[in-house]
Order: sequence, then C-alpha cells, then structure tokens
Amino acid sequence: MRELSAQREYRDMGRSTPPMPGLYIHIPFCRTKCSYCDFFSITDTGPMDDFIRALCREAETRRGEFPAFDTIYVGGGTPSVLPVKFIETILTTVRRTFTILPDAEITIEVNPADWGLPELKSLRGMGVNRLSIGVQSLNDKELRLLGRRHTAEQAMRTLENVSSAGFENVCIDLIYGLPGQSIPMWQETLSKALSHAPAHLSCYELEIKKNTPLGRRFMHGEYVQGPEEQQRGFFMQTSVFLSGRGYLHYEISNFARGMDRASRHNLKYWDHTPYLGLGPSAHSFHHNRRWWNHGSVQNYVRDLDAGKQPVGGAEELTREQLALEALFLGLRTSRGIDTETYTRRYGIDLMAEHGPALEEWQRAGLVEITHGSIRPTLGGMAVSDRLALL
Repeated sequence: MRELSAQREYRDMGRSTPPMPGLYIHIPFCRTKCSYCDFFSITDTGPMDDFIRALCREAETRRGEFPAFDTIYVGGGTPSVLPVKFIETILTTVRRTFTILPDAEITIEVNPADWGLPELKSLRGMGVNRLSIGVQSLNDKELRLLGRRHTAEQAMRTLENVSSAGFENVCIDLIYGLPGQSIPMWQETLSKALSHAPAHLSCYELEIKKNTPLGRRFMHGEYVQGPEEQQRGFFMQTSVFLSGRGYLHYEISNFARGMDRASRHNLKYWDHTPYLGLGPSAHSFHHNRRWWNHGSVQNYVRDLDAGKQPVGGAEELTREQLALEALFLGLRTSRGIDTETYTRRYGIDLMAEHGPALEEWQRAGLVEITHGSIRPTLGGMAVSDRLALL
C-alpha cells in the first residue's frame, strides 16, 4: 500500500506555475581517478585557486539569465577535495549573484574520509541541507577494484559523522554488478547502508567505459562482465529489496523514502526543467538550447580571464528531438508520461501515433496505460532504453 500511495504522490505532482531552474556547479578535482570513471576531472590541484576565481567570474557572466533557482547541486569530480572555505566562497558568490529561494535544496557530493565532523558541521552552518555520499561499496575488495580511496570502515564512520552533524537528507551512492559480485554480496552492502537509515539511495549498474583503467582491464580479458540476464537480476532484486523496506523506486537508479526525499535537482533533468551549469564540462539547458563548457580547466580559466564565457559547444533542439528525449526520460521514471501534457508540450499524440507498439508493450507487461498516462512496470524500467524506440 505504501508503494501505491507513493506512486500516486509522484504522479499527482501537478504544477500550476513554471518549474524553477536548478543550478549545477562542477568541481573538476580528484585526488585520484577511480578505475571506472569517465567524468571530467583532474588530479592536479595546483590550479584550484585559479579555478575558484574563474568559477565566481562565470557566475557573474550569467547574472539575470534565469529568474531564480530552487536547487543547487555541487558535484564533480570530488567537491570534498576542496577546503571547506572554498565551498563557502562558492555559496556566498551564487547567493550574491543569483536569486536562491529560501527553501532551496542544496546538495554537495562528498567522498568518505575527506571531511571530518568539524567540516561537516561547517557545511550545515552554510545552509547545505543535503549530502550525496560516494560510498559505492561497503566491501573492501570491491572498493579496491573500483579504485576508491576509502575503506568500508571509513565509509561507515563518515555516515556516522554525517548524522552527528545534523544532516537528515542524505543520499548514499552505490554500484552493483561488479566482477565476481553475487546478489547476496550486494544485498549485504545494501543492508549495511540501510543501517544508517538514509533518506535516499542511488544504485547504479557498473558501466564499463573503454577509455578507463577498468575498461582497459576488461579489454585485456582480466575481467569478464556478467551476462545481461544476470545484470537484470541485480536490478530487479535491488528494487524488490529496497521497496520492501519502504523506499520508492522513482527512477531507474534512484530510491527515496517518499517523494519529499527524492532529489529535487535531478528531477529537473528528467522533465526538461531549465538548469544552469557552472564549471569545466558543465552542461546547461534553457528553452530548446543546450550548451556545455570546455572540458579543460586551463581553457575554462583562460576564457574567463579574457572576459569570455567558457562555452565549448551548443545545440538547438527541434521539437521532435525534445519529444524523443521526453519519451526516453519519462520511461525511466515510475511516474511515466502524462499523455495530455506530452501532447500539449510536443504536439504528438502518443496513443494515436504509437498505439499498436504501446499495446504490445502492455501485453508484454512492460508498461501500464491508464487514465491518460503511460508508466513503465519494473520489468519495463529494466529495458527502458528499448521502450523509447517506439
């Protein structure tokens, strides 16, 4: 019953006013590169002072472009590589430059063992009200495989410190489907994570990127990735395990104790809400335009020192492209797609244009079509990439 109630709560989040944009800030530094990661970051922290100066300058160049923000998300990279004083500088700058709503969700990604209790208390005093802790695993062998800097014990201690610092809205990031990992091993990590009663969990399937150290080890045959059916089993069991413990599976990789604990910032990415990205490689979206910054700290600082915005590229999306994105993103969520809203925004009647395919998916148990909505089932979420190819 809790699950059904939570599903209705998510579907009924109607909006009488345009949604507020979100602000993303990319911190490009890591002490070491994890073996699986292909996000933009560098391990040379020498340019840190120059970066902070340039970041504050970039914020000034975007003044007035967005009416206000109701979420701030500081990600990376590893934001917790920064001294806490730099986080204070960043937050002071964005509050001075932009209109930040009083009830804004302010999230910072934290690597276990980077910041102790005093630093975490300082963050709380700055108005940070949500943390995303990059635990990834609570098994030391798996952590070494992933190239993580922390141990399982350090991760558990960090979670204790987060609670002691007064944070209630905490997300734990975890990865499953590792070489040699069994479902019971994965469930042991989940159980340990739940002992800290997090408000939110993000559980990602390990993706093997060929340009990463782990990807190269796979290419050389050092590891073998499990078959698709095994990976699907991890996905299904994760949902069953967490749903049975009171978590709402509201997006393929995300679970929350009710929609009031869902990531308000990430929800914006899934329904075409505008967002502004600051920092190297950060992406932005407004109206039908998407743009992204240089994936280079050097070029980022250079452009801002020269009085230029550090944009590395941009694209104008057609209505058809936006409609395809909305279909793909909507079928990743338990809310699914409101067909009336979809038609109004994109001029496409999904049932009229794709009725036979949708009915076939419904017969296969992959979607539910009721009361003007198309929602993926759990099995449908597991194959959502294919569902979007109507």
